[in-house]
Amino acid sequence: MHLKLLLAVLILTLVRANDDVEKLFREYKIIPDVLDKAPKEFLKIEYPGHLLVGMGKEFTPTQTKDEPSLEWSSDPNEFYTIYMGNPDAPFPDNPYWSEWLHWLVVNVPGLQVDKGEIICPYIGPLVPKRSGMMRYAFLVYKQPKKLKFNEPHINNTSVDPHKSFHIKEFSEKYQLGDSIAGNIYRSRWDEFVKVLHKQLNVTVDDDDN
Repeated sequence: MHLKLLLAVLILTLVRANDDVEKLFREYKIIPDVLDKAPKEFLKIEYPGHLLVGMGKEFTPTQTKDEPSLEWSSDPNEFYTIYMGNPDAPFPDNPYWSEWLHWLVVNVPGLQVDKGEIICPYIGPLVPKRSGMMRYAFLVYKQPKKLKFNEPHINNTSVDPHKSFHIKEFSEKYQLGDSIAGNIYRSRWDEFVKVLHKQLNVTVDDDDN
């Protein structure tokens, strides 16, 4: 009897968690701007200094400039794809670069992101000054197996390779299915953006810099 009750509570908890994830992704319009369906669970995103981000809250480019650690319900014997993208680039009211790719790692064994194949190394938010607030979506996909990805590897010295990436099309191409975990945070310009613009050879007007 106790086992049945525990199982019922567990199922109810999972259903509520799934509802909360969907609510977040709809509230910030990642559905339908990026995805058709919400991830199954929240992704834990932790930046250096024990900074936990997500839930649509605002964090600065300075706070999120370094690659975070991620945690989800993983299987050490399975492989995963990690994605971070910005559907608002370069301007939320005219996002003609959407999605701007910030991070893409494939063939990740379990939670060992550092052991995966890096297609796009991490680069943090680089919000133009006059763009206001932008959304950043993190997603995890469970791969059917270790895969061969026929994609150009991007470096973080030019803007162009990051433009107009679509995770939905990518997941369909490699038959990744729906995302299993995800989270969202938002960011706006701060002084560190100047460093990223210089690194990527971005030319901006003085009032944007």
